[in-house]
Amino acid sequence: MNDKFATAIEIFKKNNGVLRRSEAIRQGIPEYLIYAMLTEGVLVKVDRGIYRLAELGPLGYPDFVQVSLLAPKAVICLVSALYFHRLTSQMPYEVFISLPRNVAKPRMDYPPLVVVWQSEKPFKTGIETHILDGVAVKIYNREKTITDCFKFRTKVGIEVAIEALKDYMRQPQPKIGRLIEYARINRVENLIKLHLETLI
Repeated sequence: MNDKFATAIEIFKKNNGVLRRSEAIRQGIPEYLIYAMLTEGVLVKVDRGIYRLAELGPLGYPDFVQVSLLAPKAVICLVSALYFHRLTSQMPYEVFISLPRNVAKPRMDYPPLVVVWQSEKPFKTGIETHILDGVAVKIYNREKTITDCFKFRTKVGIEVAIEALKDYMRQPQPKIGRLIEYARINRVENLIKLHLETLI
C-alpha cells in the first residue's frame, strides 16, 4: 500500500498537490486508494470531490482556491480583489466573483458568494492569474478592480470605491492611463476623473 501511496502522492505533487476526484482517477489513482489516503491522513478533503495533500499545510487563501476549483470561469473581484491587492483593510466574509452574463451562479455550500455579471469586454478586461496555494486563481488587476468598485458602487458602497482609489494613488507607480482606459470600458470615466482631480 505504501508503494501505491508513493505513486499517488507523486501524481498529486505534479498537480500542485490538489486534484478533483475525477481528475485523480483519470491520471491513474484508483478511487479506493483516494479513500485509503484520506483515512490515513495523507490527503485532506477541501470540498466535495476535491482533495489536497495533507503535507502542504493549511491554505493561505482557502476561499479563493475553493472558488477557483469549483467555479473555474469565475474571476475574483470587487472587495475580495481589493483585499488581495491591499487596497482595503476590510476582510470580506463573502467572496466577490465576476461571471460572464450567460453563466449561472455556482452551487457551493461554502464560501458564501456575491456575484456580479458582466458583458464580454468588461468581463475579460484586466484578468491576472495568480498561483495561490498551488492553484491558478483569476483575479482582476488593481486598476480594473477599482473601476469595478465604482461601477458596482451600489453593491460595495461609494465610500469603499473612493478609499480604494486613494490607497491606490498612494501605492508605488499608479497607472493612471490604464485606470482611465478601464473606467471607459466600465462607463465610469467621468466619475473616476472627478475623484482623481482631488488626488493628483
